[in-house]
Amino acid sequence: MKQGLHPDNYRLVVYEDLNNGFKFLTKSTANSDEKVKWEDGNEYPLVKVHITSASHPFFTGEERILDIEGRVDKFKARAAAGKAAKEKRAASAQKLEKRAAAKAEKAESKAEVATTSKD
Repeated sequence: MKQGLHPDNYRLVVYEDLNNGFKFLTKSTANSDEKVKWEDGNEYPLVKVHITSASHPFFTGEERILDIEGRVDKFKARAAAGKAAKEKRAASAQKLEKRAAAKAEKAESKAEVATTSKD
């Protein structure tokens, strides 16, 4: 077996679930600059995570959307912007069609005036 493969700097660390504030103390090699005072009165490094067994739908039995980073909001904003852009393009296309129709009508009326004046 290879020597020095596994880390040997395990220490007690507090993990905090950002969804519901659930905290638990365990051994880990994770690095952290933050510290928190635990229930036993000692101070331990704090590692913040987005999801734990306390908030994961598999463990809680609930189906819900976990949107920590605003992905759903970003998607909805992009969809709304796309819809607005599509409506704007459609409005400008209608304007162009109206201008083209008016131009064609004007050209027809000029052509009619020119043919009637020749007669």
